[in-house]
Amino acid sequence: MRMIFGVLSLLLALVIVGSLARKQLQAMRMLPSTASVASAVAGGGEPSRGAAGGERGGRLDAFPGAVAADPNMTVPQQSQSIQNQIKQDTQRALQQGAARSGSE
Repeated sequence: MRMIFGVLSLLLALVIVGSLARKQLQAMRMLPSTASVASAVAGGGEPSRGAAGGERGGRLDAFPGAVAADPNMTVPQQSQSIQNQIKQDTQRALQQGAARSGSE
């Protein structure tokens, strides 16, 4: 009896770890989600690409103006690019604010 519970608890732990790993891989888009695979099988086409393909419901839809990251850039390069973009946007906003306050 004790051995049966041990095996069942081990199987349950493996199922939980496998489920979490699958969700992580789907989040990183390394593994297609079951919904996109099902739609590809039903439609006969390729799996959908989410927000990168322009459809609603992807991760990037929550952020207006967000775009998919360049796959040719490394993570530090992407981070630096985002930081530079934010810095430029902030400087532009400050310049517009100064121009508005100067024209009053």
